Amino acid sequence: MTRTRRQLTAAELTPLARAAAGPARTLCAVTRLRGGSKKGVYRLTFDDATTAVAYVWSPDEDYWDLPDTDPRDPFSHASGLDLFTASHARLSALGVRTPRLLHVDTAAGAAVVEDVRGGSLEEALDRDPEAARPALRRLAEALETMRACTAPGHGKVAVVDNGGSSYGGPCERLVTDRALAGIAETAVRDERIAEARDALEETVRSLAAEVRPRAQHSLVHGELGPDHVLVDTGGDPVLIDIEGLMYFDAEWEHVFLRFRFGPAYDVLRGPGLDESRLRLYRLAMHLDLVAGPLRLLDGDFPQPEVMRAISEHNLAQALALVGR
Repeated sequence: MTRTRRQLTAAELTPLARAAAGPARTLCAVTRLRGGSKKGVYRLTFDDATTAVAYVWSPDEDYWDLPDTDPRDPFSHASGLDLFTASHARLSALGVRTPRLLHVDTAAGAAVVEDVRGGSLEEALDRDPEAARPALRRLAEALETMRACTAPGHGKVAVVDNGGSSYGGPCERLVTDRALAGIAETAVRDERIAEARDALEETVRSLAAEVRPRAQHSLVHGELGPDHVLVDTGGDPVLIDIEGLMYFDAEWEHVFLRFRFGPAYDVLRGPGLDESRLRLYRLAMHLDLVAGPLRLLDGDFPQPEVMRAISEHNLAQALALVGR
């Protein structure tokens, strides 16, 4: 059954806008920005032509429709104001650029941030890959800064930085268990996965057996595609959608970066990555990007064709890795 969702109006966002901008400016217009599936993102335009962006976390803005999840699970649903503010504080302390935080409304589950109007790195790469290389190099520097920020335990920044600990064993075991669960879940949805199930499970277990233990975990974004990087007027990369920030294996980040940046990944490639982890995480992430989009399609996500395309592409890649 399709759920009726309602976008927020200018009148409803006026108190939040006034608290962020002060009484001297009046909210004139509100535009809901496209993209994202876990929170509402609204551009606020004021009477002096300045703008800001409101993030709103609420059930009406979250298309995943998941029950409450425990943040001590590193892969639990990365949505919510608490996760955002903890991640923003960690990145800011490291000097990694993210939109400046202008106001937080804990009661409303909302925040107002700087409106970075330079477009995304994805758009910059599409326009002129060579002109985008300086921003890519600066992003590579930010990634190395994050990689150098380590913790003995893995988990979401909001948990670890507050002295908590996460569920589960080592990162590679969490990824392995998640991959096997994804195969089982997807096998009942797609006969191609069902037919290759034994081969996929055997390959996941074989790759996992090659990974050696590790004592330290690095700071990773977790979903850092070029659409999650804006470019400011100075040409600096600005990370967005940061709620999933966590301490984990840097290889998990780099597998995703390679998927999403394509040839441009050569600029971002980090030294000393563990090849065994990269092999396991590559297959696991392809499987994750099959199961996740299919799960989202059970609901009323407004761009189903995008999710189907992601799922189909990653299904083909996963099957190719096991010779299917």
